[in-house]
Amino acid sequence: MRMRLAGILSTCFGLGFFPVAPGTVVSLAAVFCYLSLPVFQNFPVFVVAIVLASITGVWSGGVMEEKYGDDPSVVTIDELAGQWVALAALPATPLVGMLGFLFFRFFDIAKPGPVDRAQRFPGGWGIMADDLLAGLFANLSVHAVLTAASLLHIVLPL
Repeated sequence: MRMRLAGILSTCFGLGFFPVAPGTVVSLAAVFCYLSLPVFQNFPVFVVAIVLASITGVWSGGVMEEKYGDDPSVVTIDELAGQWVALAALPATPLVGMLGFLFFRFFDIAKPGPVDRAQRFPGGWGIMADDLLAGLFANLSVHAVLTAASLLHIVLPL
């Protein structure tokens, strides 16, 4: 029962079993949810969703490592939480969604410095930490792009 529940939650209800780039698929689903579900425009609710996904990911990711080994690719709840961090406190527009997605996937795949080190934490902590940090870097990058555009008087289609 524990393994079954961990499997359902950690794979984002099976999306982690997508045959090609399951992390990217879940990231796209996270952006879609952010843009299309009005409840996510309520910042406190969105923060609670991120925290719940993160706590669930630490537990379920750790359980899944027992069956699949270190940081299994089917575990994609980390991409969900990380992508949501990338979009937190930003306008819910298609352009911001696209920028958040691109920056998040970049930092998640390239794993610069601290992102790479964060994945070395044991168990579910390592599974979640690198994606949450990649999400933070992506969020800061989107903020930087929006600020630079504003300072340069570039009108973005928000």
